[in-house]
Parts: sequence; structure tokens; C-alpha cells
Amino acid sequence: MKILQLTDIHLLPPGGTLHGLDPAEQLRGAVADILARQADADLLVLTGDLANDGDPEAYALLREILAPLPMPVRFLLGNHDARPAFRAEFPEAECDATGFVQSFLDTDHGRLLFLDSHSAGEIGGRYCADRLAWLDSALAEAGPLPVTVFVHHPPMPDGLAHFRHIGFHDGEAVLARLRAHAPGLRHVVFGHIHVPLAGTTPSGIAFSSGQACSHRFIADLEDPAPWWTGGAPTYRVLLIDEAGFRAYTLEAGAQRLSRAPVCPGP
Repeated sequence: MKILQLTDIHLLPPGGTLHGLDPAEQLRGAVADILARQADADLLVLTGDLANDGDPEAYALLREILAPLPMPVRFLLGNHDARPAFRAEFPEAECDATGFVQSFLDTDHGRLLFLDSHSAGEIGGRYCADRLAWLDSALAEAGPLPVTVFVHHPPMPDGLAHFRHIGFHDGEAVLARLRAHAPGLRHVVFGHIHVPLAGTTPSGIAFSSGQACSHRFIADLEDPAPWWTGGAPTYRVLLIDEAGFRAYTLEAGAQRLSRAPVCPGP
């Protein structure tokens, strides 16, 4: 199964710029690259911060830019989003019975879980009792294969000083349930931190983040006020198959210098 991850898009109303970049142009670049190179993907997952300020116009622009893509889409919300404005523009988006933008998808390689960690008015993530009850049910009915989790806020420590106080405040409650899931957990995929990160928890849970499609940080583990920077639009290709889980970061519009030779091997 081929899944695409786009994260931290931060759209503004048309014409808006952020840190010297136009987030809409960044997203258009990523979409054009997906159409050219990854149109056969089975699913696109947007892991939050779809809009920078939760503007209705930004969500309308998101719908417009994504319209040419042929694959189904699952949306997650981040701290910059606004759940009412998002749901008004995307009433068809999968939600749970209490209105949180979370859902699951059963595949040949196990259940995919899409969690809503958005908490209005907070930068960090929350996961309340209603959402935990939904997660308990989704895990109980997930079947015999490992699950794969998608969420905006990383539920484990990310080790970056800037995010020390604005991570997933209820992350341990989520991790406890994932650790207890007998068939196992394949991977946790998230956004929020704007830079690529991969690791494992002390209990062996594997996790990784996508790089922001829009602005990203000059990565600095110790600086609580790191610098924003730009760059080409990026997205990830996630492969889940008999060989397990693999993630590749793709850059739209990369300069082609020369072609590598075919290496036949032994």
C-alpha cells in the first residue's frame, strides 16, 4: 500500500504569505509533483495544520488545490486549525460520533488510525475521554494485524527545545493504549514539528515525522526560538507491505544535475 503524507501546510486566504513564503504555492508545487510522480498512490493523509489561522477561506483554497488529485484523502487537524471552519468546508470528512475529526481505515496490512489531537486555543495537543473511548473501541476491533497511527502532535517526546511545552499533553494516555494492543503497532506518523524526525520509544514503538510542506525550522535541538527557513515543497511516500513500513521524503522541483548509472550488483 502506498500512502502519501502532507503535513503543516499552513494555508492562508488567497494571496497571503507567511515567513516570506506563499503556503498555497508550496502546496501547489507538492500537488503538481504528486500528479506527475505519485498519482497511483492509494491514499493521501494530511497530518494537520491545514490552515494557519483556521480561516474559512483557507479551507476553501485547500479544497481547490487538492481537487485534481485522484486518490482518497484523510484529514487530520493541528493546533493552527479550527474544527468548526474545517467541518463547514469539508462536511464529507470522516469524523467520529462525537464530532472529532478522526477515523480508521482497514487495509490488507492492518488498520490505519487517524487521531484528532486538536485542542482549540492551545498549541499543544489534547486527547479527551471521548476520544480515548473511541480509540479503545477502534483498537479492540482492529483485527489480528498491527495498526498504523496518524496524528498531528507526536505522542512521544521529540527532543526539540522549541516544542518542550507545546507537545501532546495527553500523549502518554495514547501510548499506553498502543503499547497494550496485543497485535502490535507498526508505526506512528505525525507532523507538528516541521522537521524530519525518526526514532523509537523505550518500549520499541517506531515513529517518524514528515517535513512541513510550507516553512520549516533550521533544526536546532537546544534553541527554544529557532529560525524559520524555506525550501522546496516536500511530502512523504509511506509504503506498507509484506516488507514492513518504509518512509521516503520527496522534494518537488529538485534540480537534476546528472543521472546515476545503473548498478547491477554482484
